[in-house]
Amino acid sequence: MKERPIVPEREMERQREFMKLVEAMDVRPHKYHIVSMGCQMNERDSESIAGMLEQMGMTQAPSREEADLILYNTCCVRENAENKALGNVIWLKELKKVKPDLMICVGGCMTQEKGMAAMMKKRYPFIDLVYGTHNMYKLPEYIWRVLTERRPVIEVMDIDGEVVEGLPEKRKSQFMGFVNIMYGCDNFCTYCIVPHVRGRERSRTPEAILEECVRLQDQGVQEIMLLGQNVNSYRGGGAEFAELLRRVDRLGIPRIRFMTSHPKDLSDELIAAFGELEHLMPQLHLPVQAGSDEVLRRMNRRYTHEHYLSLVEKLRKTCPDIGLTSDIIVGFPGETLEQFEETMDLVRQVRFDAAYTFIFSPRQGTRAAELPDDTPESVKSERIQRLIELQQAITFETLSAQVGKREQVLVEAASTRDASQIGGKTPRGHMVNFPGDPSLIGKFVDVEITSAGRNTLRGRIIGG
Repeated sequence: MKERPIVPEREMERQREFMKLVEAMDVRPHKYHIVSMGCQMNERDSESIAGMLEQMGMTQAPSREEADLILYNTCCVRENAENKALGNVIWLKELKKVKPDLMICVGGCMTQEKGMAAMMKKRYPFIDLVYGTHNMYKLPEYIWRVLTERRPVIEVMDIDGEVVEGLPEKRKSQFMGFVNIMYGCDNFCTYCIVPHVRGRERSRTPEAILEECVRLQDQGVQEIMLLGQNVNSYRGGGAEFAELLRRVDRLGIPRIRFMTSHPKDLSDELIAAFGELEHLMPQLHLPVQAGSDEVLRRMNRRYTHEHYLSLVEKLRKTCPDIGLTSDIIVGFPGETLEQFEETMDLVRQVRFDAAYTFIFSPRQGTRAAELPDDTPESVKSERIQRLIELQQAITFETLSAQVGKREQVLVEAASTRDASQIGGKTPRGHMVNFPGDPSLIGKFVDVEITSAGRNTLRGRIIGG
C-alpha cells in the first residue's frame, strides 16, 4: 500500500486560527445539530465535526429546529441512503424560510460522488456549504467564508485523500470509542461506490493509533472499535493488522472490537489473534456478499464459496464461541435462481449470528451499474424474503442456545420503552436487556441469560 501524506501541521494550525476567528464573531451560529448517516466511520467523522464546531464557540442543539447550523454527514452506499439524505435536505428549505440566518451544511460520502456537488448547487441554492470526504478538516475555513462572503461555498476535492491528525473531537460516548486506523479502499468491488468517494487506502501510523487509544483509556473508555473500510489490509495487509491488535491489547483496555474485514485479506495471523489476545472480543463481521462463485467473480470479490467456508472453519477452530455476522446482496445483475440457492446454502452452513441483507442497489460510476439485469424486482423481493426468514430462524436458534449462560455485559443504555430496563452487549456482541438502574451505564455487570427474543436476549443481574 502506498503511504499517503499527512496533512501538514501548519495547515491544521491554519484551521485552528479560523476556529478562533469564527468564535470571535458577533454574528455567527451559536447552536449546531449534526445528522450522521451511514457507517461507524461517518459517526466517528461526526465526532470530529462536533469537536471543530465546539472550538468555534457553538454548543449542541437537541433538535434541528433549535439549531443555527445544521450539518448532514451523508452516506451513499445504497440508493435509499442517498434519497433519504436529499429528502432531509429539501425539508430544510422550509425551515430556512422561518430562520433565514440558518446555516445549512452538507458533507460526507454523497457529496463526493461525481457530479453531485454541481447538482446540489443548481437544485438546492439554499444550501450554504457543500464539502467532500477529503476536505472535512477545512470545515472551519469554509464556515468562516460563508459568514464573511455571505454566499454559498461549494468545494469538493477530487483526490485520493490524505491522513489527518489532530482534529478536535467531541465523543458521543464516555465509555465506548471509535478509532479510525485507515481510510479508503483499493478493492473496487464492482457494486461498491466507497473507493470512488473515500479514496484509495491510506493507514494511520501505529503510534498515532496507540496514542488515541491511550487517551481514550485515560478518559475511562471500556471498549474501543477499530475502524476501516478494510482493516485487514492495514498498511498493506498480511500480519500488520494482527500486530497492531497485539499492541492495542497490551494497553489493557477491557474490550477491543474491529470492523470491517474483507475475506480475501483475512490472514492466519489475524485468525490466531482471536485465540491469543485477552481483550479481543469473540466477534467478527466478515461480509460474504454472495455464495455463488460466479456472482463473487462478477462482484470482483476475489475469493470463492469454499475459501470463505475454510476461513470460517479456521476461525471456529481457533475460537469456538466466535460470533460471525455478514452482509449479503440479493439480486446482483445476472443472478440466477441456482446462484441464489448457493447463497442460501452458504448461510445454512455458516449459521451467522446475524446478517445484513440488501437488494442490489446500482451506484452510478461503478462497473456493476452497467451490467445487464433482467431479474424482475418481484423476484428479487421474493428471494430476499426467503433469505431473511432463513437468517431470522438461525439467529433465534443461536440466541436460544445462550439461555442459561452467564455473561459479562457492558451496560450501554437505558431502555426507551421501559425505565426499569437497561441493556448492553455480551463479548460475542449479543444485545441483552435486563432490569437495572441507569447508574450502571458504562459499567460491567454479570448477567444470567434467561430467555431469547428474535434479535436480543433477556437476562438478570447476578452476583454483587
